Order: sequence, then structure tokens, then C-alpha cells
Amino acid sequence: MGMKIHFIGIGGIGVSALAKYFLEKSHQVSGSDLVSSEMTKDLKKRRAKIYIGKHKTKNLPKDADLVIYSSAIQKNNPELKVAKKLEIKCQSYPQTLGKLTKQYFTIAVSGTHGKSTTTAMIGLLLMKAGFDPTVIVGTKLKEFGDSNYRVGKSKYLVIEADEHFASFLNYWPKIIVLTNIEKEHLDYYKNLRNILRTYKEYINHLPADGILVANKDDRNISKIQIKNQKFRIINYSIKRKKTKKLRKILKIPGEHNVSNALAALAVAQVLKIPDKISFETISKYKGAWRRFEEKELKIVNCKLKIISDYAHHPTEIKATLKAAREKYPARKIWCVFQPHQYQRTYYLFNDFVKSFKESLNKNWIEKLILTDIYDVAGREDKKTKKKMSSKKLVEAIKGGQDTRYIPTMVKIRNYLRKNLQGREVVIIMGAGDIYHLTNGYR
Repeated sequence: MGMKIHFIGIGGIGVSALAKYFLEKSHQVSGSDLVSSEMTKDLKKRRAKIYIGKHKTKNLPKDADLVIYSSAIQKNNPELKVAKKLEIKCQSYPQTLGKLTKQYFTIAVSGTHGKSTTTAMIGLLLMKAGFDPTVIVGTKLKEFGDSNYRVGKSKYLVIEADEHFASFLNYWPKIIVLTNIEKEHLDYYKNLRNILRTYKEYINHLPADGILVANKDDRNISKIQIKNQKFRIINYSIKRKKTKKLRKILKIPGEHNVSNALAALAVAQVLKIPDKISFETISKYKGAWRRFEEKELKIVNCKLKIISDYAHHPTEIKATLKAAREKYPARKIWCVFQPHQYQRTYYLFNDFVKSFKESLNKNWIEKLILTDIYDVAGREDKKTKKKMSSKKLVEAIKGGQDTRYIPTMVKIRNYLRKNLQGREVVIIMGAGDIYHLTNGYR
């Protein structure tokens, strides 16, 4: 007999994957979220009971066996408060996933950038090699039936291990993949020193027979002094011989994706997966939802190339725009960007300005449009919100006619309809709800 499990913040990319995992394991699942999304609609189709709108105590089944809540949920959330009052077992998403990591042979992919792509590649490599893994990833994959999870029957679990709120300290993997480390989530960490200290603690979760697969090209990873460790360290680097072959076969553009593929290959070699299977799988990988996801659209009888991308950190932005220019050297490229979270925009303001200035100066893009900052519920600071705006970011970039602030998606859609000539490449970029702009423009 399965349990009754209620999820608070069920629409999140990680939480929704976990909800699907428990549905697959024959548990009864209910959940609430502030807004409807593709994730909540998908869960509804899978027979989860979903409540949309303001969190209310009546959403919680009084006979629930377990309540799982998103890291973004505040302690005063009415559903969480009543669950604790009723003495229902409550645990966060990272705590729940942490318990699963102890039950499986877990491969955890961590780092500031490239987690989803690397996790997806490793998951697919294990699938093709017959390992039948369970995979929880921060994006949707066509190979998983347009889902962000896959339940396998083996002992292998591949997860995307997020560093925000030090979530990954809940995980106990056998293999840790470390793609890169940068200043990010400074609302929580405050500085790079704290970030590095937390990563070091996480790496030490590896058992004596564990393996750290690390990006040798990343300077911040090299700053973590790991002494007297019992686990093995395997380094991968873009400077190695394999890189040339990877550049030829990879369908997803950009040097950052070559590095992600090298990380996946390193894991495949640890698990003794033949190179033939690895290279064949990587050559067929066409990318994931909102990771340089390309589609053709018609706009006023003109053909238009749309690229939907999740990039929301200054380094990711540069990598994506550079990759777009390399793939489309002769096309006009426009970028529509939605900053994600007031706190991130505030702490990394100068880095955002530098990234966009460089992208315009190097002609990676011809035009930049910024929409209003995406407000992340439960993670914003009132003082920061007053200080920060997309308008300020546009003024600092000073791109003249090349840079424009258009607050809403309706106004952006109208602007694109009126001003696109046809054959442009339009990159719709950000981690919020900006991807809705990738739908039809007729």
C-alpha cells in the first residue's frame, strides 16, 4: 500500500520530478503551487491532485503520511504550519532526495553551469549502455518522453545536485561530477570563499571508494585544497585529444557543451562503458528543453529562427551568445533577456553589464531587449527590489539603439512583429517565464 504524499511548491523543476518518481512507485500524490505551469499540467495528467493559487491549509490532506516542500517555501507557509501542527512528517526536497541518494549508487552532477546538460548526457549514456538508471534532471528531455525524470529498475541514480541553500549537503553520492564554480546565489553565500568552503564539505561526502570527476580547466575548482582524501580524483580538460572528435560530432553548439560532454565521457569511462557507445550517444544528443532549443516560426510571412535558452548568469549568457554567433555567422541575431531574481541582478549587476557589452561590441548580437525582472516568490528582498530594475541595467549597458527596455511580454511580442524583417535569429533567454515568447507570432 502506497503512502499519501503532499508537495508544497510542486511545480518546481526538481520537486515535480520527485513527485513523478513517487507516482511511478504507486504512491498517492497531491501538491500545491502559486501558478499553473507545464509541470503542474503534466502532473495532473499523471493523476496527481493539484491545487493552484495561494497556499491554503485545506489543500493539505489531513491523513497525509508525508509532506515534501520546495526549498523556496517559507517557514510560515500555511500548509507547512498545519502539517507540523498535525505532526505529519515534513521534509524538504533536498532532504527527500538525500535519502534516495543513500539507497542508490548515486552520480551527482554539480557546478554553477552545465548541470542539466551534463546530467542529461550521463543519464542517456547509462541508458544506452543498458544500466537502466533512474534520472532526476532540471530540464525536460525528449528521450524521457518530454519529462524531467526517468525511473529505472537498477541501482543507479543520476541527479542534478543544486548548490543553492547548500542543498547538495543533503546528498551522499558515489560519484560527484564538478563542472565549474563561480559567484552565484550570493543572497545566500555572500562571497566566493563561502561557496568554495561549502563545495569542499560536499566533496568530502564521497566514500573511500568514491570518485570525483572534476573540470581541470576551472580555476575555482583548483582552489579547493583536498588533502588526504581516500576517494579517487579524475580530471577532464578541453585541452585533451578527445576534444577535437567531440567538436565534430556534437550537435549542440559552444565550447561549454564540449566541456559538458567531456565530463559525461569521463563518467562513462569510470563505469567501463565502451567509447563506441559513448561517442555514438553524444553524437545523437540534440539538447534539452530551454537549452539552446531551436525552432522555426513564421512571423508576418517571414521565416524566423527562435532559440529558447535558460541562461540567467552572466557567464552562461556570454557562452550562449558566442555559440549562437559561431553557429549563425551570417545572420542578424537579436536577444530578448528576462533577468531572473532581483537579488541575482543586484549582486551580479556589473557582470551582467560586462557580458552584454562584450556581446554587443563583438557583434555576437545586433540587438538586445530586456524585459522586467522575474520575481522569484519567497526568494526576494524588499530593499533589493526597490534598488534594482531592468531599466537600470539597460542604462548601464548603454547600447544606444541596440539596447532597449520593453517591460512586458505583450509589448515585446508586438515590437518583434513590427520590427523583424525575416531570417533573423531571436534568442529568448532567461530562467523565468520568458519562454512563453517562443510560441507563434502570426
